[in-house]
Amino acid sequence: TPAAAAAKAEAKVPPAALSEEERARVEAATEYALTQRRAVVTTAALSSFVAMGAASPNPAFSAMATTFSLAGIVGYQVVWGVSASLHSPLMSVTNAVSGISAVGGLVLLQHGVDLSAASALSVLAVFASSVNIGGGFVVTKRMLDMFRRRTDPPDSTHLYAVPAAAFIGAYLVAAKAGYGEVHQFAYLASSLCCVGGLGGLASQKTSRLGNALGMIGVSSGVVTTLGMLAPEVGVLATMVGTMAAGGALGMAIGRRVEVTELPQLVAAFHSLVGLAATATAVASHLAALPGGGLEPDTALQVLQHGAAGPDAVHNVAIYLGAAIGSVTCTGSVTAFGKLQGTLDSKGLNLPGKNAMNVSMAAATVIGFAAFLNDPTSGVGLAALIGGGCLMPAVLGAHTTASIGAADTPVVITLLNSYSGFALVAEGFMLQNDLLTIVGALIGSSGAILSYIMCRAMNRSLSNVIFGGYGTSSTVKGEAKAVTGQHTTVTVDTAAEWLTSAKKVVIVPGYGLAVAQAQYACAEIVRQLTAHGVKVIFGIHPVAGRMPGQLNVILAEAGVSYDQVFEMEEINDDWKDVDVALCIGANDTISSAAVDDPTSPIAGMPVLHVWDAKQTIVMKRSLGVGYAGLDNPVFVKENTAMLLGDAKTTCDQLQAKITETYQHS
Repeated sequence: TPAAAAAKAEAKVPPAALSEEERARVEAATEYALTQRRAVVTTAALSSFVAMGAASPNPAFSAMATTFSLAGIVGYQVVWGVSASLHSPLMSVTNAVSGISAVGGLVLLQHGVDLSAASALSVLAVFASSVNIGGGFVVTKRMLDMFRRRTDPPDSTHLYAVPAAAFIGAYLVAAKAGYGEVHQFAYLASSLCCVGGLGGLASQKTSRLGNALGMIGVSSGVVTTLGMLAPEVGVLATMVGTMAAGGALGMAIGRRVEVTELPQLVAAFHSLVGLAATATAVASHLAALPGGGLEPDTALQVLQHGAAGPDAVHNVAIYLGAAIGSVTCTGSVTAFGKLQGTLDSKGLNLPGKNAMNVSMAAATVIGFAAFLNDPTSGVGLAALIGGGCLMPAVLGAHTTASIGAADTPVVITLLNSYSGFALVAEGFMLQNDLLTIVGALIGSSGAILSYIMCRAMNRSLSNVIFGGYGTSSTVKGEAKAVTGQHTTVTVDTAAEWLTSAKKVVIVPGYGLAVAQAQYACAEIVRQLTAHGVKVIFGIHPVAGRMPGQLNVILAEAGVSYDQVFEMEEINDDWKDVDVALCIGANDTISSAAVDDPTSPIAGMPVLHVWDAKQTIVMKRSLGVGYAGLDNPVFVKENTAMLLGDAKTTCDQLQAKITETYQHS
């Protein structure tokens, strides 16, 4: 029967063991099950819209839900088009764009700054957001400049200051003239520029346009907010001064950070978005309480209140904004600590850790119910602080601490997604389309990058967050033992192989970044290329500690992006490769992923370096990778180990190649 055939396939019976008739049944059953699952999901999705329509409390909520849905779809389409080599600039520009969270703090500061907790939290939100804006765009520009080739024409992106000034100037004139609807359309233009900021990263040719559009979108969004609020001169000076101070700090950080420290910088900036979202949510609630400083009749349409305080929609948004922001903040700080080396890179494995996570999540939900039941009382405030801020903060820190270093790329992208959805909650809270649209874009970006990273490891997101190691293709049983003796090679012999080759593929891993061997590696490439050897790079999607990190590191060393290829682009061509030179890579080149179904990395896409005519693996030692597994490639007949520090060895190899060509 089809069910039996499908069960046989599920048991991972080799295709060769199936008859042609059984194989046809398996394919039919699989297709039927897939279509059935899609039909169920589609039914549930469409039904949810009917339920939301029935539960919608007012037209404003329906409009915001529509904006969020459409923005999410746009973000999904835009981010999928971003080149894999530009994933690091993508994360950097989303960091910068997420600084639009400053809008929330500006709205709450419209009545001035005093000594209240709401005012202090609002200033904190504006300052933290401004650090992200300044630092994010500076870092993005630095990375894009690294990708510039010597043959590229001079950069003239400064010309985009003209449309930025024209747009902002025209808006200010229209706003001064009393055209009330100009605010909403200026927000729309700002949102579209932010969309273009992400979409521009689809290719190297349009990447600088993307960064410029992102800057126009954020700056015009902030100016529009100020124009709509029309604060008094003193209040305006406070707002501008706070943003200027934060932006200056962010720019200083962005200029000084080393390229190898980009992952921890991104994590740190994510924490600021979470901090801003939480601060804005709590400040909004405090300001709306009796005596909190926010007058109901002057709260503008961006913060719709009744005499008794915010309605249920705003209370939900306040709590979710605080909770998501708290998880993002502490999770990002923990990720920063692990990447910086101040915390153990190994995953924290406390007894009953998943039960602890479930308990903390349950406590957050209980706090949610208590807050909604009576938000204006002391109990409601305690529920918001305890259940909406403190408990999610502990949950974020513990969940991230429990994830090992090998899964850091997923953690970084997931936190990126969290920061976006914290912005969405802030948008619903303030009824602000700009925040909702930008939040949906960033949330989609992080979610898609997380999916790409998980797919590159053949693992589910839940497995990364809550499980140990092991892919969706791993079957029960003990992994095959790696037997055999490895072969070592000297620098002299390795240089001889490289200079005698016609085609060389270099596979960099995180070890190259740690040793900062990119400059010597780039010089090796230049020498070989100058003497007729075709040299390219092959990069695994999860190599490094954030998506696209190795692309940026190689670009910093002067390697042209024309020479850098993704795993899928070269994995069918290894038979034509004379020498595969692997520098600091381990699990991403392990043949166990292909040959051993019981391996924890079974089914994980890897670079098939063992299919090259000769493979050189450059590592500090024969130690295991982050998955804790021996690599069968190390003992294959066509593999030679070149042991030692990557930078020192690359320097020696480069010197020997120079000597070889000088005497040829």
